Amino acid sequence: MAEVILDVQGLVKSYGGLMATDNVSLQVHENEVNAIIGPNGAGKTTLVSQLTGEISPDAGHVIFAGRDITTLPPHKRSHLGIARSFQITSVFLDLTILENAALAVQAHSGHSFHFLKPARDDITLTEQAMEILDRVGLADRAHLAARTVSHGEHRQLEIAMALASNPRMLFLDEPMAGMGPEESTRMTEFLQSIKGSVTILLIEHDMDAVFALADRITVLVYGKIIAVGAPEEIRNNAEVRQAYLGDGEEA
Repeated sequence: MAEVILDVQGLVKSYGGLMATDNVSLQVHENEVNAIIGPNGAGKTTLVSQLTGEISPDAGHVIFAGRDITTLPPHKRSHLGIARSFQITSVFLDLTILENAALAVQAHSGHSFHFLKPARDDITLTEQAMEILDRVGLADRAHLAARTVSHGEHRQLEIAMALASNPRMLFLDEPMAGMGPEESTRMTEFLQSIKGSVTILLIEHDMDAVFALADRITVLVYGKIIAVGAPEEIRNNAEVRQAYLGDGEEA
């Protein structure tokens, strides 16, 4: 069994009378894909926001790689190896795919940030950016303007920019959102290609993708975890089917 890289202990977050996370405890093992699913209002995004530091819990602890990070702000968690795909919000549509990736490498490499020209002209940055684009399957699109590529390729670029920090753990919040079936299939294949090289905590609507990608699935309902297990265990769990899978609805 791989080591536990993320250990969440009794996490609580309430908003008035609403318990967004209600004594949530879970463990994520290194290099696994752990998917969090649940119906509307389950508390999935609130939970992930506590794990990445955007929201402070009312109680409980978040342990990452053996260190208590409960009170650390997001940028310090990033330095420890945590990345969240939608934190990388600046996909510059008028820049090329390569220029976007080079800026992300620059931002995470300790370079002083002098914006585009040094990133474009620095061979070290562009070489690293091309390596990342090759890893996510965008190398052949590198010199296209970001505005000219598909929505699915935008999402791949966002993940590439998150991977520029060489994280140990990647939080992905609905990477298939807004995609058609073909783009969802391509994104699933892409995520399968990086599976095992980085720990992934995945929130996703597309249940076909969840069952194809996840090593383990955590089911959250009204802020409480009701089940954790391998995909087939979750698929065959009567309580999960009644609470979530059977109604065909996802948050």
